[in-house]
Amino acid sequence: MEQNNENPTKYEAALSKYNTNLKESDIQNKVNTWIEKKVAENNTLEIKKFLFNCIDLTTLNTTDSNESVMKFTEKVNRFGNQFPDLPNVAAICVYPNFAQVVKDTLETEEVRIACVSAGFPSSQTFVEVKIAETAMAIMAGADEIDIVISAGTFLSEDYESVCEEIQEIKEVCKEKHLKVILETGALGSASNIKKAAILSMYAGADFIKTSTGKQQPAATPEAAYVMCEAIKEYHDQTGNKVGFKPAGGINTVNDALIYYTIVKEILGEEWLNNGLFRLGTSRLANLLLSEIRGEEIKFF
Repeated sequence: MEQNNENPTKYEAALSKYNTNLKESDIQNKVNTWIEKKVAENNTLEIKKFLFNCIDLTTLNTTDSNESVMKFTEKVNRFGNQFPDLPNVAAICVYPNFAQVVKDTLETEEVRIACVSAGFPSSQTFVEVKIAETAMAIMAGADEIDIVISAGTFLSEDYESVCEEIQEIKEVCKEKHLKVILETGALGSASNIKKAAILSMYAGADFIKTSTGKQQPAATPEAAYVMCEAIKEYHDQTGNKVGFKPAGGINTVNDALIYYTIVKEILGEEWLNNGLFRLGTSRLANLLLSEIRGEEIKFF
């Protein structure tokens, strides 16, 4: 789509309200300062318990089956009995064809069912297929839908098509939460990450998420910084609160503490609940449990 400064589209007009001319070195310096000076103070038992409660426990493997997803879900059911003093994970995230299996197996009301949908992880399919897959996932029991922005369309600056696709999928979701994955590692710059974040929120995203975990680089503190700044500015302008979810490459407890710190510093205490902050990871669950209990635990 050619840019027309004399007659900007409504999407270009929306972007014009935000500073998208970002300097990568400034972001890097800010993030490094917080990592150096702020992360240690958040390295507490209570925050680790909170982070566990923000996990979207995820299985997105080629080898997933009804049986394996059932066993995966049964571990979440057993968690409350084995760790009665700890909050459970926030959600179980699976491919849409397993939503019914999770729904039929899950016995814990506070744990949500999330499904990746709409041509995940590449988003390269017909919009009609994306809408149908999303509707089928919700009918099968999904409480939340994670989709991927059409990155190629976005990079072609066809913002109208990107936004209208998200809007159509959100209409299908209705009150169900829609998480829009920016696939930040494919966007090439902080400026593009911020534009994609703003457009996704403008189009109806309830959450914006860094990555699928299927492409490298996945989540980075720098991408998180840009996205949280976009969420803050969007909230300042509209009053709407949009959630944030880093995903992919969260390999250590310290990684999770870095993302917690970024959210706390930019968005504040209001965002420090699992209605507005999630972590897309499975390996982190055992690591957090081990640190909380002070011994190695391999429950999940």
